[in-house]
This record gives sequence, structure tokens and C-alpha cells, in this order.
Amino acid sequence: MERALAIGGNPSSVHGQGRAARAEVEQAREAVAALAGARAQDVVFTSGGTEANALALWGAAQGAMEAGTRITRLFVSAIEHDSVLANAAALAERAPGLRLETIPVTSDGVVDLDALRALLREGKGRALVAVMAANNETGVVQPIADVAALLKEHEGYLLVDAVQAIGKIPFAASTADYVSLSAHKLGGPQGVGALVVREGAPLAATMRGGGQERGHRAGTENVAGIAGFGAAAKVATPLPAALRDRFEAELRSAVPDVVIFGEKATRLPNTSNFALPAVGAETAVMALDLEGVMVSSGSACSSGKVKPSHVLHAMSVPESIARSALRVSFGWNSTDQDVDAAISAISQLQSRVRSRAAA
Repeated sequence: MERALAIGGNPSSVHGQGRAARAEVEQAREAVAALAGARAQDVVFTSGGTEANALALWGAAQGAMEAGTRITRLFVSAIEHDSVLANAAALAERAPGLRLETIPVTSDGVVDLDALRALLREGKGRALVAVMAANNETGVVQPIADVAALLKEHEGYLLVDAVQAIGKIPFAASTADYVSLSAHKLGGPQGVGALVVREGAPLAATMRGGGQERGHRAGTENVAGIAGFGAAAKVATPLPAALRDRFEAELRSAVPDVVIFGEKATRLPNTSNFALPAVGAETAVMALDLEGVMVSSGSACSSGKVKPSHVLHAMSVPESIARSALRVSFGWNSTDQDVDAAISAISQLQSRVRSRAAA
């Protein structure tokens, strides 16, 4: 990133500094494509996963119309990231004749394939289906290959939000028409992502004004951020589950009545989503932060307030338990000492809560 910043040229310029900046962008494009199992020419850089999801949804609908066809059915899983849910709802409001349906999930947080099969059989017209590769709250991995196989029996396109999966588990973009990625989820910088678009899939630009990214996304590229994305992609390797498994084993030992969401399903190796009985998520996040342990609440919204998680609601988790949900994420640089610190802090928090309850 420092090297890219030092160049300072506009990657669309033809002078030496511009060509050097362009080289940084294209080297990163090759690295990101290799990580995703895609072709470099299919990678469109964006400002992050949220923009990539928005570009896929709006761009696919508009692109299909410009190509002389229409997407008339939009099926979105109940556990998608807000960037998919919000944009899908807005698109359905503004696109006459577009039918929006929600794909339910099982109590383990896995998309219900039978329900999707029934939705695809109902009605006619080309469909766009959005199912994430792995959930950002529970870490539950979704059966993308099975979803893609179902779509082969019908006219449609598949959008896969792979932000949480890429760089953590093996993933091939070839299973989908659109795949969204984000750099900071695999150790790269914040504020840069990508949309991988299968050759032949419709995509119209939603940001216009220049010919950047082969006309798919106008605006001067974030050269330094893209270079950082490429560097992270080059060294990304699947994460082991050892730390997650040890954490959950010791957590259950320390808090026997802990609830671990999605534990019976295949999950990302680094994500644990759980609830501590009688401890509100907001209270727990602040208390653990004071002990130097950074965790998240899967239900935290942009305002900083806590609301019940739509993911846990879709899994039929009672609201009283969902309001206590916490998420621990282990990264490429996490250690056993991090597990020790987290378990110690959680145990102390739980002891204080029980002492107050007894008093």
C-alpha cells in the first residue's frame, strides 16, 4: 500500500506514473481472482462488500433489461447481510412486476433447499437468487453447490455473498453468477472489495461518469486499497478450527448452560456465535471490552443500539436468548493466549452476574 501511495498516478492516465498505478491495480486483480477461483477480467473492484452486493442486485436487474430480458423473481435467504436485504427490498419497490420472496432456513441456520425448490417451481420468469456462502453472525456455511444445481433447472442467476468465506475456507466463484468480496475480512484494508461477475451474466453500471472497471463501476480506483487487497489475497490460506473448537469447549465448561448457535451445522473455522444466559449482549460487549477482549453482538445495528438478530429470528431462536447473543471471531493472527483471555473474562462476567442474581 505504501508503494502504491508513493506512485501517486491516476491508473487511467497513459503517462509513466499512471501506467505504474495501473500495474498495481492489475496485479491485485490477478491475486484476488486467483483466490476466488475466477478470471481476472471478471473482477470489478468496489468500495467493499456492501457496494458489491448492491451493484450485483441493481446491476443485474438493469443489465437484464438492457439485454432485452427481465428478472421477474427475486429470492433472498432470510439470513442475508443487511446490504442484500435492504437493496433487494428497495429494488422490488422500484421494479414493477418484480416478485420478492424470502427463503427460510432451518433451526441450524442452513437455507431450506426444499423451500427454495418450491419457490422456483411457482410462477414463471427469470429468477435472481441470493444465498450467502457463510453467515456473518453464526458462521454457518450454506450449500451453495446445491443451490446452484437447483438453479440449473430454472432460468435464473445466483448471487453469493462470499465476504465471510473467502480466505477462510476453500471457495470457487465459478458456482455463481455474482460473488461479492471484501478485503478487510481476510486481513486487507477497510473500504475496498470486489464483485466477481461470471462471463455472460448481465451487469449494468450503477455508478456512471467514467469508463473505469471496464465500464461497470465509474470513479478513480482506490489504488492503495486495491494493492492491499491483492497483497492479502496472495497470502490468504484457509483457517484451522482449533482455536474456535478449544474456545467453545472451555466456554461450555465455564458456562454449562451456554447456547451455541448453529453448532450442529458446518461452520466457518473461526466464528462462534453464542448466548450467555441472563447477560444482555450490550452489557457483555462493554464489560468484556473493559477487560481488553473485543467481541461483537450479531444484533448491533448502525445506531449502536442492540436489537434482536434477524438471523437468529429466522432460526426460531427465542428473543430472550437472541438478545444475549455474542460473536467471537478468530483471525489469521489469533493465538491460544487470546482464547485464555476471552474465557477468563467471560467467566468473571458470568460470576458477577450470578452473584448479583443471588444477592
